Amino acid sequence: MYDAPAPAPALSEAELRQLDAQYCSWGDTVHYMDQPKFFESCEGSYMFDAEGKSYLDLQMWYSTVNFGYANPRLNAAAHRQLDRLPQVASQHLHREKVELAALIARDVEAKFGVKGRVHFNVGGAQAVDDSLKIVRNSSGGRTRMFAFQGGYHGRTLGASAITSSYRYRRRFGHFGDTAHFVEFPYAFRGPKGMSKEEYGEKIIADFARLFESDFHAVYDVKAQESEFAALYVEPIQGTGGYVIPPKNFFAGMKKVLDDHGVLMVVDEVQMGMYRTGKLWAIEHFGVKPDVMIFGKAVTNGLNPLAGVWARDELINPKVFPPGSTHSTFNANPMGTAVALETLRMATEGDYERSVAEKGAYFLAGLQELQKRWPQIGDVDGLGLALRCELCEADGYTPDKPLMDRMVAEGLSGDLDEAGKKMGLILNVGGYYKNVITLAPSLDITTEEIDLALRLLDQLLRRCVKA
Repeated sequence: MYDAPAPAPALSEAELRQLDAQYCSWGDTVHYMDQPKFFESCEGSYMFDAEGKSYLDLQMWYSTVNFGYANPRLNAAAHRQLDRLPQVASQHLHREKVELAALIARDVEAKFGVKGRVHFNVGGAQAVDDSLKIVRNSSGGRTRMFAFQGGYHGRTLGASAITSSYRYRRRFGHFGDTAHFVEFPYAFRGPKGMSKEEYGEKIIADFARLFESDFHAVYDVKAQESEFAALYVEPIQGTGGYVIPPKNFFAGMKKVLDDHGVLMVVDEVQMGMYRTGKLWAIEHFGVKPDVMIFGKAVTNGLNPLAGVWARDELINPKVFPPGSTHSTFNANPMGTAVALETLRMATEGDYERSVAEKGAYFLAGLQELQKRWPQIGDVDGLGLALRCELCEADGYTPDKPLMDRMVAEGLSGDLDEAGKKMGLILNVGGYYKNVITLAPSLDITTEEIDLALRLLDQLLRRCVKA
């Protein structure tokens, strides 16, 4: 019988900060503040600090905890797996991996009419790297990719090569001249006098023009072969500020790709798992993906797991044999068991209806705030993926300092709500880091949405300079 040792005395926050400064790499964190907040516990839509003060979370770990912190059903699934089969080497099989892969592949086939297979890894960026191998291999070794300006796919060397922010590559480089970045229809900052749909059509036409002549450097017209293997797509740009394209956009881009033998890879890491009201956000846009990447909320943040779905002809064992990629933890039983329960629970929970309804309610509230605050230049949303772009009083010039003040004030835990002090957790996004990207729990209540709107209004009153 194992006797657990007595717990060590708890260190103070000041002691922890001193140790953090001395021993922790800050390269694996995202520091928006000089003194990041410590949290002690979580439940539902809330995080709690050491004093027990509650913080309404409107970003849920970058859309990872879609189904609420400490979700009882998913926690129970993790405990069951921990007690039965928590570990197994990847040269063996376990039922959770096979059942999860089959569930995802059958869902994709039912929705898109395409047979495929599922490949697992431990994180979104790692799954993106695996997808790069799949599309390079299937294209005969073509190594160049199209991706979008404002797109984000991760910070491994492979994923950062198709992420448009140069700052993620500046000190590290990447694997050669990998990506050609295409304009994304960011309508709020698009051409004046052009509708969102017209802007999307213009980008599609400009993209198609690249294939008309050898001299655009993407296509050999005589051989009818592109130098590019795939276009990487986020159905809604995540880190780019929850930018939502027009409904016709991806269908138009896919036709150009299909006409020239280029694949479409859909990155669902942040927008999948019902964030937009569909299991896969690309369902809103009427296209069939060739490859699809998922992660984050598939385990509700309880265990690292991500993966790739690809058309069978791209990933079957004859063309992508065992050992083509590998991670010790790639299809770990803890992650696959929780993911299996997540998908079952989500299907039973009618999230298509509830997320659409809550998203419309939240968006209407943001639009009311926008009427009162000229500093809110743009609001938009699809399901519970919502954006609120902060500007100067002209309603257009990006105001990053206002964003920074609101984040810090929300984390101060000093907001007033019915005589009680509480906090608000916001996420920073956008091309100019001036967008509140709102990804609340999919189980958020209308009362909590009303609370969020009151707290946002309070933050604006405190943080907008006279």
